[in-house]
Amino acid sequence: TRQELLKVMRTIDDRIVHELNTTVPTASFAGKIDASQTCKQLYESLMAAHASRDRVIKNCIAQTSSVVKQLREEREKNLDNLTLLKQLRKEQTKLKWMQSELNVEEVVNDRSWKVFNERCRIHFKPPKNE
Repeated sequence: TRQELLKVMRTIDDRIVHELNTTVPTASFAGKIDASQTCKQLYESLMAAHASRDRVIKNCIAQTSSVVKQLREEREKNLDNLTLLKQLRKEQTKLKWMQSELNVEEVVNDRSWKVFNERCRIHFKPPKNE
């Protein structure tokens, strides 16, 4: 299902947060390891993960919105068709769920970037255009 797919796609953030906490030293240990390469790789992984999840969610929203629109139009022509009404309600519920996933995504991303910035701000400066 879509929920399982998003859950799997979000595990990369958990892995990256874990890796940040275990491999990138705090400021007091910064001299003992070259963390800039690790931070750069983790930055790229986070950017790619966030972009792909965003794309998946927005594609689902676009597809479902189109189905809802089509079902609404059909429903207007067949007001007494209960099967059509049930289908429409089901798709509208799916659409609301997907839109709420964008909010969940924002929370997940914020948490990951917070840890990234805590651990990597002294080791790696992300490119300005992103």
